[in-house]
Amino acid sequence: MHGGCDGEGKGLVYVAALAPDEGETVVSNYGRGEPHPLAPQLAPDAHGWIWLPRAAFANALSPDADPQEQRVLHASQRPISPACITVPVRRPLWRDRPSWYLVAEDDRMIARDNQRFMAQRMKATIRSIAAGHTPGVTAAAAVVSLILEAVEHRAA
Repeated sequence: MHGGCDGEGKGLVYVAALAPDEGETVVSNYGRGEPHPLAPQLAPDAHGWIWLPRAAFANALSPDADPQEQRVLHASQRPISPACITVPVRRPLWRDRPSWYLVAEDDRMIARDNQRFMAQRMKATIRSIAAGHTPGVTAAAAVVSLILEAVEHRAA
């Protein structure tokens, strides 16, 4: 369902995600509102990459995942380049596509109120679940359900 950069998608599904508007950056969206006390401070390492420390997986990213899942998430993470999160975005696809947004109510990375703000701003169909930042791991059925809802809506 996600249109990606090609613009061909018919609808967009966001799961505990950042959704900047035109002229905004990922960083400005991430920093909106008061961060959770256990949210990690994101900063580049000596090589210029941002990595989440191991403790962030249990404390903030996926506290509702089991320890094995947290280890896999840590081992498989990809670094973030500061350049990709500090550049203002162009017109986002959500301005031109129907959108669905799953709010992770217990998210410690992107505050629930911040998620709701972005979802409402994009006029998304909003669903919520009591989960941390990784519902794709800890609440996969809810993610699949939202994707199917979007597919069914677009097929109608």
